[in-house]
Amino acid sequence: MSSARGDIVSNIRRSLGVTGQEAPRRFAVTDRLTRAPTGVIPARGQRDGAARIAMFREQAVAVSATVAMVESAQAAPAEIARYLRENNLPAILRRGEDARLAAMDWSAAGLDVSTGPSDGDDLNAVSHAFGGIAETGTLVMTSGADNPTTLNFLPDNHIVILSAADLERDIESVWDRLRGRFGKALMPRTVNMITGPSRSADIEQTLLLGAHGPRRLHIVIVGSAPHA
Repeated sequence: MSSARGDIVSNIRRSLGVTGQEAPRRFAVTDRLTRAPTGVIPARGQRDGAARIAMFREQAVAVSATVAMVESAQAAPAEIARYLRENNLPAILRRGEDARLAAMDWSAAGLDVSTGPSDGDDLNAVSHAFGGIAETGTLVMTSGADNPTTLNFLPDNHIVILSAADLERDIESVWDRLRGRFGKALMPRTVNMITGPSRSADIEQTLLLGAHGPRRLHIVIVGSAPHA
């Protein structure tokens, strides 16, 4: 702890007449970290089935993402090829080692796919989302070799495959599932939440896409049945 910060904390403890080592205080902190209690959750995202997907699409499109739906994972490469073709982009992609992506037949769709993190020279990348948040149209990405974080930020065009079954109502539900999947001691190093392509209005309040990352975000939703 820095000297200035330590002085501030010491002054607060002195004014409260505590040391920070009191058993009730330590128990309260441990209990909160263990249980991860949920706060107030807005009602608007509490939708099921097709209504949940519709809300996600509406929110994602509102922030300049594009969204397509396919019935199965094997249909995803053809949809991605269509997207690249209609946007005059080369049929070249970089992906991570995600087993779901590896199982797709990219060559049949005429796509040239390489594997590994981006070094900044890739125009197009494809990732598989951990999940999505219907309430805000947000994608949830976990770091690791399966879906390298560099693919989220360095290529100009980011394509993300999202399983409909992984579409949650709200951010609290996503954190519950992250804790269930990884456990608190084994959480991924980074969890990125992506809502639309990169943007900034810092200069003269003029909105610029691609300011700090991809200028395009295309989401391919696989299936049509979010979990209950």
